[in-house]
Amino acid sequence: MGLFGRSRVSAGLDIGSGFIKLVVIDHSKPDPEIVQIATSPLAPDAIVDGEVMDPALIADAVRELVASAGLRRPEVVAAVGGHDVIVKKIPMDRMSAHDAREVIRWEAEQHVPFDMENVQLDFQILDPKGTSAQMAVLLVAAKRELIENRINLLSDAGLTPIAIDVEAFALHNAFEHNYPNVGGGMLVLVNIGNETTNVNLITDGAPILIRDIPFGTRRLREVLQRERGLTMDQADGVLKGRGAAAQLRAIVDERVDELAIGIERAAAFISAQTGGSGVARAFVTGGGAVVKGMIESLGARLGVRTELANPLQRIAVRPEVMQAVPIDALAPLLMLPVGLALRKA
Repeated sequence: MGLFGRSRVSAGLDIGSGFIKLVVIDHSKPDPEIVQIATSPLAPDAIVDGEVMDPALIADAVRELVASAGLRRPEVVAAVGGHDVIVKKIPMDRMSAHDAREVIRWEAEQHVPFDMENVQLDFQILDPKGTSAQMAVLLVAAKRELIENRINLLSDAGLTPIAIDVEAFALHNAFEHNYPNVGGGMLVLVNIGNETTNVNLITDGAPILIRDIPFGTRRLREVLQRERGLTMDQADGVLKGRGAAAQLRAIVDERVDELAIGIERAAAFISAQTGGSGVARAFVTGGGAVVKGMIESLGARLGVRTELANPLQRIAVRPEVMQAVPIDALAPLLMLPVGLALRKA
């Protein structure tokens, strides 16, 4: 949804409901290199169900994080997501990208349940070299208010957004860079956040269906508090692997079913349209990916090979950054900001 200027350094800023994450990448060399990583926790209810409850509080937190990272230019790539963003694969009569842009709003009216007067649209032709009468198009629609609110928040934090991306596309961007040869079949990238899990179904290297499922580490934390009588700090410690592993695994086994059902329904929808098979392989990232037993439980429930996705697998990290932050612990949280920072002209 936008391009960089001439700067060789790009900063990806991810404002999640649990943490703010900043990744800065230098593109001046043949391969990208991470030159800064910074994170900061947010107050528990600063963002609820994707809605910013206190913009001033979050703007202050973002400003402090950027200052601590020593970002030289106040320019970032940010993203929006949630229920106010629609990503859908649609068929259209084959035409050039220029001609498609002329009719995309009319096409979108058939597929987007928003008031078209208040929507920002974008699209990508998935098979531009095809010869069939119809082509596959990935349609993106976001409520303009959502984008404006994010831009205003960044402005209040003293930042200029160089681009506003879609969270699922940024996740896919980082995944594609780090896993360029993962084989055929339908893949699923599962980003388990604090409140929401983003499910990105991928075939032939392109995202074809995106779903947000109301499942995250906050749900597990609340179950530990409610059913095991733990305090918030104790529950958070359990999620981070400090004690009560048996209790946690039982809870994860119970709760992962709702996540697996959401993934299976999305995959079944695509299979019904394309005649293909279901998910062949799953990759998990986000803060929930490191919850003990999460990947194993999800893999057993889906019945496919399931593994932790590393957003730094094929990206160099400067030695001083590796010394400054716990890279191995932070890596699962960085798929989205890495995908944003990889955007360049």
